[in-house]
Amino acid sequence: MFKRLSLLFPLLLLTGFVLTSARPASADDDPPGRVARLNYMQGSVSFQANGEGEWTQANVNRPLTTGDNLWSDKDSRGEFHVGSTAFRMSSETGISILNLDDRTVQIQLAQGTLDVHIWHFEGGDAWEIDTPNLAFSMLRPGEYRVDVDADGNTTVVTVREGESQVTGGGSQFHLDTGDRTRFTGTDTLSSDEGQAGPPDEFDQWCQSRDFREEHSESAQYVSRDINGYNDLDDYGTWREFPEYGRVWVPTGVAVGWAPYRFGHWVFIAPWGWTWIEDEPWGFAPFHYGRWAVYGGVWGWVPGPVVVRPVYAPALVAFVGGPHFSLSLSIGGGGGVAWFPLGPREVYVPGYRCSPRYVQNVNITNTIVERTTVVNVYNNVNVEHIRYMHQSNEAAVTAVSHDTFVNARPVGRDFVHVKPEQLRDAEVAHSVNAEPGEHSYVGASAHASVRPPERVMQREVVAKLPPPAQRPAYQSRAVGTPDENARPGFRSFSPPGKGPQGQPQQPPPGQPNARGPQNQPIQPPRGQPQVQQPPHPQPQVHEPPVRYAPHPQANENTYNPHKFEKPPAPPKKEPEKKPGRGNQTQL
Repeated sequence: MFKRLSLLFPLLLLTGFVLTSARPASADDDPPGRVARLNYMQGSVSFQANGEGEWTQANVNRPLTTGDNLWSDKDSRGEFHVGSTAFRMSSETGISILNLDDRTVQIQLAQGTLDVHIWHFEGGDAWEIDTPNLAFSMLRPGEYRVDVDADGNTTVVTVREGESQVTGGGSQFHLDTGDRTRFTGTDTLSSDEGQAGPPDEFDQWCQSRDFREEHSESAQYVSRDINGYNDLDDYGTWREFPEYGRVWVPTGVAVGWAPYRFGHWVFIAPWGWTWIEDEPWGFAPFHYGRWAVYGGVWGWVPGPVVVRPVYAPALVAFVGGPHFSLSLSIGGGGGVAWFPLGPREVYVPGYRCSPRYVQNVNITNTIVERTTVVNVYNNVNVEHIRYMHQSNEAAVTAVSHDTFVNARPVGRDFVHVKPEQLRDAEVAHSVNAEPGEHSYVGASAHASVRPPERVMQREVVAKLPPPAQRPAYQSRAVGTPDENARPGFRSFSPPGKGPQGQPQQPPPGQPNARGPQNQPIQPPRGQPQVQQPPHPQPQVHEPPVRYAPHPQANENTYNPHKFEKPPAPPKKEPEKKPGRGNQTQL
């Protein structure tokens, strides 16, 4: 049912802090436990990375996070996921990720059509789409659609299933299943209420994509909150491996294929060096789980089925040390070598994070004892640990330093490592390589199309305050964003007065956030501007949303002291939407 509500909106102010290496890492330093992933493109879809001015052709395996932008051109479509939630873009649609963390997904829709299907909703989650004249909050699982016209003056909201709120123009509206409302104006919203009609051609395409997910075989063995799980159905088979149970084996891979060999490295803050696999299925097996070899065949071993496994940029260990003679094979400047982690092996991040994060990123991706995680994490020198693939020359991949830092294709340039080179090599958790000019965007070609500048510069109404923008360049060693900010990185600040009282305009392609009446509030230096809402103000009845760290597994979901071969789950009919299976909450 459509309802117009009175407004009492508290002013949202941001306060910031600077991370320094002088204090130990806490949960506040942790990177998000999830990312978005563009998993389907039809036609021409362009991508602009956080802090970059250039638009490039989108890559289906590049993780998307706060500050990234997407544009689907005329007669084109795109689909990206945040866990089990699907976002589908129609023709001539531009979006920006204003905020993506463990509890909040905030998307700017500057123009076009965005369909959202939320399958799973945790308490405290916040899902918001911000348009030029309203903020749209989705309050429970369901199917939602938002259309913004080419002028940015009209937004049409359709709720096929679910519950939502619209905030803008000094008013708040409540929309339920079956409602379709057209909103026009900015300072004052005019509404034209109606009912959702029959699905059009774009709706039917979205339904076909939903059907594919509902009938995914891989969902029997992995969490639906793993980005890219349903791609595994088309490119491999699930087999039984002794000791590990159901394992996914890719088919049609190249001769000499090994995990983390055919792709490239890019630098994505706040994680740092991140692996981008070439194969269309190459997201889930390279950011979750572990890899094992059985009978000469590589297989991906997923972790426990939990609601929200923690994303990792690359689950590898690096090879080096003074006795590693890789430089003799590659030439001057030395090189970088790595291998995939095996089941029960501990991943130690090379970026700033808390001990709790280290524990969660491991126990949600493999069966490993908590004490093992703690011991490995606290021991800087890990050369005494023997890893499953450490001495396997077929598993170790090595490239020159230039190939690594310049996002060049590894499969074209990798060097064969001999057993005698590995014999005395040491294992490290991270690589000592500073990013260069070409480390951020990667090997993608420049986009043949890009959104109109006027579209991506539009201001939008934001109910939730966008966070302080993360610099595109952030040194892993120092971990101090203000000191390592890459020159020219953009912030999500609307036009107005900058920190020094001077006029401030965003660079081309930079999204803007404003309040219902676009009255700027002076923020702390480096923080996004949040606008003064009009009077009367909306009263927010939802529980406050904070960026809580990912919860830990407990004794009901994970036994760290026992490793048993999990039984193959029985075949069952897919569950009906909007629910996404009886997954275990961490």
